[in-house]
Amino acid sequence: MKKITPMQQGSPDDFQTPDYALDILIPWLKKEWIIWECAEGKGYIVKYLQQNGFTVKGSDILTGVDFLISKMEPFDCIITNPPYSLKDKFLERCYNIDKPFALLMPLTALEGQERQSLYRKYGIQLIVPDRRINFYAPDGKNSGSWFLTGWYTWKMNLPHDINFVEMTKKTKIENHKIIEKSNLGEWI
Repeated sequence: MKKITPMQQGSPDDFQTPDYALDILIPWLKKEWIIWECAEGKGYIVKYLQQNGFTVKGSDILTGVDFLISKMEPFDCIITNPPYSLKDKFLERCYNIDKPFALLMPLTALEGQERQSLYRKYGIQLIVPDRRINFYAPDGKNSGSWFLTGWYTWKMNLPHDINFVEMTKKTKIENHKIIEKSNLGEWI
């Protein structure tokens, strides 16, 4: 049986991010930032952010850049859907780099002594959608997710530590802010 290493295409970590998952994050990104997408995979995050006017550098282990040991300069922010088998290492590396970041990870990433130690030491803010994200599976099809994910952010100055947002296939964005309707009325 062939062993599949993390971050290898076709591995259990090879689930790509759909555009609508980024729509809830975009309002908090600065247009002048150079963004490093350090687990690029097939490049969905890079392409969508570039289409929305951001400067993005993409890399991953398949391009010869291992985020856990490599340096990438210049950049201002890290945005990625990290391989979940390496989420602890990605999170620790992001804190050590000391620049704003947003990692799309399962809500269960709040659990664990090592992660909680990092969250207590540095802080964390979350963007939590109201439904699950259907990632693109290695076979290119949408995959129904069995868990809820959220954007784990740091140094992005969100209004609350936990920000609950409604997510549609296309979240409405006006003036670089999320406009949402809920049963409580319209809010920003």
